[in-house]
Amino acid sequence: MASDTHIPLPTHRAQPDAKGFFGKFGGSYVPPELQKQMDEINYAYQRISRSHDFIRELRAIRKHFQGRPTPVYYCKNLSDKIDGARIYLKREDLNHSGAHKLNHCMGEALLAKYLGKKKLIAETGAGQHGVALATAGAYFGIPVEIHMGEVDIAKEHPNVVRMKILGATVVPVSFGERTLKEAVDSAFDSYLKDPVNSIYCIGSVVGPHPFPLMVREFQRVVGIESREQFIEMTGELPDNVVACVGGGSNSMGIFSGFLDDPVELYGVEPLGRGAKLGDNAASLSYGSEGTMHGFNSIMLKDAKGEPAPVYSIASGLDYPSVGPEHAYLNSIGRTKVATATDEEAVYAFFQLSRLEGIIPALESAHAVAYATKLAKERPTQNILVNLSGRGDKDIDFIMANYGEFAEKQY
Repeated sequence: MASDTHIPLPTHRAQPDAKGFFGKFGGSYVPPELQKQMDEINYAYQRISRSHDFIRELRAIRKHFQGRPTPVYYCKNLSDKIDGARIYLKREDLNHSGAHKLNHCMGEALLAKYLGKKKLIAETGAGQHGVALATAGAYFGIPVEIHMGEVDIAKEHPNVVRMKILGATVVPVSFGERTLKEAVDSAFDSYLKDPVNSIYCIGSVVGPHPFPLMVREFQRVVGIESREQFIEMTGELPDNVVACVGGGSNSMGIFSGFLDDPVELYGVEPLGRGAKLGDNAASLSYGSEGTMHGFNSIMLKDAKGEPAPVYSIASGLDYPSVGPEHAYLNSIGRTKVATATDEEAVYAFFQLSRLEGIIPALESAHAVAYATKLAKERPTQNILVNLSGRGDKDIDFIMANYGEFAEKQY
């Protein structure tokens, strides 16, 4: 006889609902002609991603091409210097192409192959998503078109070169603030011209359903690995998990592994130059509910209720909204919001470099910066940081604009 006992789904599987909502956040707010394409992508993803052939191929790619699993590393020198909590890193900087982005790019490109798509289109901020998708396009033999704001092109020149070497077409975006939001606008416009033959491989857990779901599921490998590795290393769960949040792909990936555990989850937003509108990109900290780029979430708004200009030293974090699942998890109190300023991130950038021999991406440096503060407050605990990317792309910009930090003692 069947049992009447209800066994709840793991938290990551309980959301979103069939229409793509995480509570009141998410959904799909797009024109009818585009909604048809979203429905087809959702159906194909749900059907294909669970097939034996797809799973087998993706697992082989992760192991033999990406080099997964990436390790968890104990920062002994940094922890001793701080004299606080023990800090560990999930080394996504060691994932092929240098960041966590390849986790979902290979999944999206593999899905595109199964669907017979002829072009991959995407936006990029820091360039890591662009490099990852260009890598995936080269692997599968599918042309790639990357839209990137002119401000970010100048700031992240090494990644622009990498994209071009990998064969991608880089489209400069010259309108508006010429950063990540405008790159998304431009990429969407290009996708709308031929949605039948192309696929928009969005770079974070944002956009209309099913993209927040898809990107989370492809990134969930980070959380699965981290949980297993940390328990193997220490015999217990971490007390705290810390990750930077722009759109939120790396943080959603690692958080997914710990949502059902008694672990504090901290999403670190870019406070930039301060709390004034236009000086930061801390959507959860200072934003309110709103809809942009086809989804409902928390966003920073101007006086007219439109997406506000945002700023961060880290190009991958300067987005005026956040993934809907992040908005939902924060609204129910499952995650906590923290911030780090530009200056704190640069200090952490050099501190990790000098003490551990690891140069982090500026995005990841925000998480490291907050983790060092948290470590001093909780000296008996363990902190796991998602080091989402390496900092090769940032070194020229840092030395040209923050060279004085190189003279400090760490």
